[in-house]
Amino acid sequence: MLSAASVATDSPGWYESIVDSAPIHMTEELLVAVQQATGLPWWASVVCTTVALRTVITLPLGAYQMAVIAKIEALQSEIAELAKRLRYEVSVRAKQVGWSEKNARFHYRKNLRRIVSELYVRDNCHPFKASLLIWVQIPMWVFLSLALRNMSVGLTDSARVSLSEFAAGGVLWFPDLTVPDSTWIMPISVGLINLIIVEIFSLRKTEITKFQKYATNFIRGISLLMIPIAASVPSSMALYWLTSSCVGLGHNLLLRSPRFRQLCRIPPTQADSQTPYRDIASAFIGKYFK
Repeated sequence: MLSAASVATDSPGWYESIVDSAPIHMTEELLVAVQQATGLPWWASVVCTTVALRTVITLPLGAYQMAVIAKIEALQSEIAELAKRLRYEVSVRAKQVGWSEKNARFHYRKNLRRIVSELYVRDNCHPFKASLLIWVQIPMWVFLSLALRNMSVGLTDSARVSLSEFAAGGVLWFPDLTVPDSTWIMPISVGLINLIIVEIFSLRKTEITKFQKYATNFIRGISLLMIPIAASVPSSMALYWLTSSCVGLGHNLLLRSPRFRQLCRIPPTQADSQTPYRDIASAFIGKYFK
């Protein structure tokens, strides 16, 4: 008979269960299929797959997110006017029926939430829809990272690629995709690109809330933490992270283009600019070099 200790030891942990899960193995098969269909070396195949997935999946979601945010911003003046009118109506009603201040405040907030919810439904811009990009991008990032990690340590389920073949698929200063980048070029680049994305967000003309300031500082810390992490994982993972960050930076800049926003039918906002890239450059210079 097996003891409880041996059973506990043999049962896989949560991390082992994730890396051996069906979504990870399906992602491995996708990577192998793209490489064999294109005939590209593994480093180029990883780059091309990343660019294709980010462009086909996350770019449209990014444009949709911007459209939802623009609609929400456009509603703020209407919400403020309706809130002002509601406050007056509640104060009149409170005097008529003798509501206490606490009770009047309860009815005001309850009706304001209902009004705002109806406006979101009317304009099809519930704030949750603005977070759809995150709920897609994070799992995709995890799946691809763990699939490349499996392929780098020989744990892939795919019989169509060998560890030695994958290891020899690097280029330049990282010829072996299964070992970390000893030069730290890719890890440092990952951190810098992510920091640039954060700083571009922080340079927006719109006023940032206290929560957004805390979140921005938190993401700055994560960006710096990614440098030693990227230096400790296989080069294939660091290459994917770097490519994904570069594509993300490109998408962020593209979504500020007036022509692209018009093409995607993103409603105009007060923060829009006809010269967004010039504004970013001048704001960056003004913040860090003066």
